[in-house]
Amino acid sequence: MRSKPTALAAHTALTARRRRTLRMAAVALTAAAGLSLTACSGSDDNGAKSVGNAAAAESNGSASGAAAQGQGADAKTGTETGGKAGTKSAGARSGRANRSGDGSGTAVSNLPLPDGSEARVTKVGDQNFRAKIVDKGDVLATIETHDAAAGLDANDMFVVLTTDGRVHAWMGGGQSGPGTFALKGGFDAKVTKVGELHYRAQLLDRDGKVVDTIETADQHDVGVDANGVYIVLSNGGIISSHD
Repeated sequence: MRSKPTALAAHTALTARRRRTLRMAAVALTAAAGLSLTACSGSDDNGAKSVGNAAAAESNGSASGAAAQGQGADAKTGTETGGKAGTKSAGARSGRANRSGDGSGTAVSNLPLPDGSEARVTKVGDQNFRAKIVDKGDVLATIETHDAAAGLDANDMFVVLTTDGRVHAWMGGGQSGPGTFALKGGFDAKVTKVGELHYRAQLLDRDGKVVDTIETADQHDVGVDANGVYIVLSNGGIISSHD
């Protein structure tokens, strides 16, 4: 026959069951806590990844926007610069096609000269004209009227430019001063030396009266249209006339 459990044995068994129950509860709580931590950690990682992705997207977006703005600025600058340069270049060409090579007068005529060169005449103002003596593309000399005719002795070719832009030229006939010389049209010229490369000529009529005086200035030749008689006095004292 089995013996009946004593009260002490029953108490001991009850205590053991309670301990097992508590251990199981503790295990369950630990497992639940672990699951909760894992879930939180996963959520945090996902959130961090989302925030990181959002930051990266914002950074990329900002960089793209900056690049787009930079490209836009470059395009704007290029357009403005190119446009202005083009306008300026086009403006410089249009309206200047009929101007002289140095851009300081309106072209009037190109006239052949006795020595084979040509006079390129431009108008630079009211009664003011300029003539460039050009030979094979080279400018040999330039004369300009300043409210009075201009003259040139170009190696025994004499040129007079009048205040209305006409050119009269001839070869030879030079007479070297000082002295008094007969000129075309019945005039006489009394040439005197004033200084180095500085001469004066008094033009006398048939009665010996002074009707005009011409004088080289700043070492430049001088010319005059005396009622259809063209006279040049060089800075070396040579005088020549033609009608």
